Parts: sequence; C-alpha cells; structure tokens
Amino acid sequence: MKTRAVRMYGKNDLRMETFELPPIGDDEILAKIITNSVCMSDHKAVLQGADHKRVPKDIDVNPIILGHEFCGEIVEVGSKWADSFAAGDRFSIQPALNYKGSLAAPGYSYRYIGGDATYIVIPNEVMELDCLLKYEGDAFFLGSLAEPVSCIVGTYHAMYHTKNGSYVHQMGIVEGGNLAILAGVGPMGLGAIDYALHSDRSPGLLVVTDIDDDRLRRAASLYPVEEAARVNVRLVYLNTKEEADPIAKLMELTGGRGYDEVLVMAPVRSLVEQADAILANDGCLNFFAGPSKTDFSAMINFYNVHYASHHLVGTSGGNTDDMRESLQMMEQQLINPSAMVTHVGGLDSVAETVINLPSIPGGKKLIYPHINMSLTAIADFAKLGVSDPFFADLAEIVERHNGLWCLEAERYLLEHKETCC
Repeated sequence: MKTRAVRMYGKNDLRMETFELPPIGDDEILAKIITNSVCMSDHKAVLQGADHKRVPKDIDVNPIILGHEFCGEIVEVGSKWADSFAAGDRFSIQPALNYKGSLAAPGYSYRYIGGDATYIVIPNEVMELDCLLKYEGDAFFLGSLAEPVSCIVGTYHAMYHTKNGSYVHQMGIVEGGNLAILAGVGPMGLGAIDYALHSDRSPGLLVVTDIDDDRLRRAASLYPVEEAARVNVRLVYLNTKEEADPIAKLMELTGGRGYDEVLVMAPVRSLVEQADAILANDGCLNFFAGPSKTDFSAMINFYNVHYASHHLVGTSGGNTDDMRESLQMMEQQLINPSAMVTHVGGLDSVAETVINLPSIPGGKKLIYPHINMSLTAIADFAKLGVSDPFFADLAEIVERHNGLWCLEAERYLLEHKETCC
C-alpha cells in the first residue's frame, strides 16, 4: 500500500513524499486518514527536530510522519485485533501512549503512523494500551478535534479544592461557583467556554476576558449570554484593556469574593499575576497555556498559598478517559468544537502551515490529506467565491452554519475537491 505523507527529516525540514508502507503484521492495523488538525506542538517539534524529547535522533535517515490529531477509517485489521476492530470502523487516537515509560507518540516518533498521511500502519502498542478509540460521529473533523478538546476536559478535571481540616482533594470545578477564563477567546478558550456551559458541572458565574473586541464579539455570537442563562450560568465577556483597573473590575463581578477557578489561556506573566490576584479562598489557578520559553515565570502571592489555601495546577494534554469523554460529548452533540477551526487545507499545505504556524492568525488549521488545497481561511471563502464556484458553494454552506466549518462543508469538500490519491 502506497501512502503520501509529510515527513520530518530535521529542524524545519518537512517533505511531502509518496512511499510504500510495509505489510501489516498480525498485531497491526492499516488505516486511512481523513482529517488531521495542526497543533502548536507540531510547530515546536519541527522547530526542535531531533532535539525534541519525543522525536528520534535518527530522523535524518528514518523520518517520522507528522501529525497527532487525526481521525479516519480502518482498512485492514491484523488477526490479533480482529475481534475488537473491523474494516470501516471510524477511529481517533490518544497519542500520549506512555508505552513502557517511553515518550514515543504518533505524530512525533513513528515512521508509519501520523496524521499528515493518506494511509498509516497503527502499531500494536496503540491497541494494547487501549488508545485506538472508536468514533461513532458523522463528521471526521470533529474526531480530529477530540485530542485538543480532551486537553480542555483534562484541565477541568485537574482543578481541585479542599475543605478545612481535610487533606483530601475535591477534584473538578465548584458547581455553581465563580470561574474566569483569561485570554479566553482563542481556539482553546472557545472550547473551554463550550465545555463549561455544557458539561455535567457548570459554574454559576463565567467571566471570559480578552483585549480584542472583535474576538470577544465572535465568542459572544458563538456562545451567547442568553444561551448560558438557559443553563443557569451568568456569562460575562470583558475587555480588560478598556478597564483602568482590571483586577478591581473582575473582583466586582463576584461581589468581592473572587474566583474559585481561573484558567490562564496565554503564557503572559501579567495574566498569571492577574489570575493570582483574583482567586477566592481555596481558589485554583490553572495555567493552561504551554510556554515555549523554559524560563517562563511570574510572581505568585505565597502568603495566600499559605493562609488562603490557593492552589496552582497545570496540565499538558488529556488522558484516554478525557478523549472518550470528548468523543462521547461530540457524538451526543453536547459540545461543538467547530468554532476552533478557522482554516482548511490539503496535504500540500502542511509544511508551510506548520513551519509558519505562529504567524498565521486564527484558530485550528484543519488538513484533509487526500486533497491538494492551499491553506484557506474560512472567512475568505466568500471573497474567493467571486471567481471560483467551489468556494462560493463552501461560503454559502458555512454561512448557513453561523460561519463555522461543519459536516455539510466537509462532505462537499470531499465530494467536489479533486483527490490527489
């Protein structure tokens, strides 16, 4: 079986190549990738090359396939797993395998499995660790978003509180409490809003901040305060740039009590210190953002750590249970992470997208490996549609879905865009 894939040979050295996959063994699975979403972790891996902790040292001679947020269909199953999986099954993968203590992961470490490919060979350890997850939803791109959504699910589960006189951690957010999401209207922030409103444990007050009115308006159009009120959440969008004293304003919204949880969605020192200043007694500061600088630091009030029981927690990724919860909530249409996606492209756009990712505005970049298509902003469909009927039709479809990528758009793309292989 031939595959076409984007492989990494070194720092900023990505090559789209066609090559032969080895025949699958009895303990392996052959699969077809339909979608893969690009992650900032891809950029970090390509920036560091073989110096990255998950990337093998010999990628110059044994390149790896990039991409770890993918969804597809099983093509062929080795005999060992024939009772568990079948051709035609849709799947997503939990890439954080932690197999026998190794950091090896699909999309970083393997020659024949990664999301930026048309076909892959799934190795035995993925199934052995129960990390090949069946997906019953209709839209493949949502299956790709299960991994980033699982990071959000995991961070909500990681927050904790205590009771006076007890050392037992009460995991999760306070039901009906006060929650703030700082710098909260980026792609992951939007997902965090969605989960806060639609999970089985919601805050009573949810304050979402940013310093960009356009981004705040878009978030409010996607998750209106009226919708939040219907699930008994008071939702407030706040531009802190316009406040003379943002901390005072944030505290005022809680009646002076402070916040039980604060999520910091950007690695900015002033945001961390702002979060620390607005915590309530027994409050939990969740540093969600992953900094690229190893010496990133901020001032924390340790007087309040000691006397006000302030907690500090950070998570990097979600576990397999978080992935399952993500998939189930999407299958049941409880959450819709479509708002994360702002660009769509084919396999030929991967290298340029990953290398230049920090300078490309917007949210998630969604890749369809079986087509050729330049990375294109959904917001540009209408403009491109003036001269291209394909984009005119896509623009009309997404317009009917509140400007969001959707199942109908995905099906139209796969049916009308010429496939490369």
